[in-house]
Amino acid sequence: MKEKKIQWHPGFVAAMNLEFSKERESLIFEKEYNLNTKPLEIDLLVIKKEVSVKIENEIGSLFRGHNIMEYKSPGDALDIDAFYKAGAYASLYKAYGETVDGIKEDDVTVSLVRETRPEGLFRHFKENQYAISNPYHGIYYISGKVLFPTQIVVTGELEEGEHIWLGALSGRMKKQSMVRLLEQVGKLSGKVEREYADSVLEVSVGANRNVIEELIGDENMCQALMEIMEPQLLLREKALKEEGRKEGMKEGRKEGRREGIYGTVNILRKYGHDVLDIKKALMESYALTEEEAEEYLYKKV
Repeated sequence: MKEKKIQWHPGFVAAMNLEFSKERESLIFEKEYNLNTKPLEIDLLVIKKEVSVKIENEIGSLFRGHNIMEYKSPGDALDIDAFYKAGAYASLYKAYGETVDGIKEDDVTVSLVRETRPEGLFRHFKENQYAISNPYHGIYYISGKVLFPTQIVVTGELEEGEHIWLGALSGRMKKQSMVRLLEQVGKLSGKVEREYADSVLEVSVGANRNVIEELIGDENMCQALMEIMEPQLLLREKALKEEGRKEGMKEGRKEGRREGIYGTVNILRKYGHDVLDIKKALMESYALTEEEAEEYLYKKV
């Protein structure tokens, strides 16, 4: 069955909003910011509303007034060309100010974010006399041959307890890390924060299916945490069912549809739905007759 593509970049934008939650009201977040009228986009632009704003999160220690952030998902390379591209975006952003020199060069920073350290790029830095400093775990300042203050943020090296949202943008999460993420989501009460958390959770659930299956099968798993995951699991099950349905129609097979139905039954049972509710859901979602729905309910696979 074809895998649903994981939307890493929206998850990154949501994670950064949560990382800077304490100062969010003092910042402007512009996702996929368009440079002029050309088809060039910055992944995330973070603007300080006031120059005096201090950001507690160490990722923001380098920040000035205008901060360009480029994110590389686990499958994307961060090489010397990507590094220069980010610098070029910063230059264009500075040049496209509303007035001549309206955005000062010392008021712009560049941040490149990736899960693992780009070893090839770091070798290039050392071979070509760039200066590298490491003021915080997972944060590297690059200086020398750069136009703007620049940092590379390696999310896999950050302090996990302090950066749980960025740490969740990984396909290599451990069971305990997923539990901590769910616990953190459960503590959020604001509508906006919960929406951002849902975006991050969607990425984590999609990228860590083995861990999710392990949690579902864990009898000691807290019911409250399972309920936090339920919407994402049902959404993913729906997406898998739809992919299975399309693939089955295309190839003349029904196996994907059957797997989707049995998966839905198992998830709804896991969350305590009774037989009548499950049967109704199957009939509505899969256009089954009552007899067909009952067959899926009582037949063991």
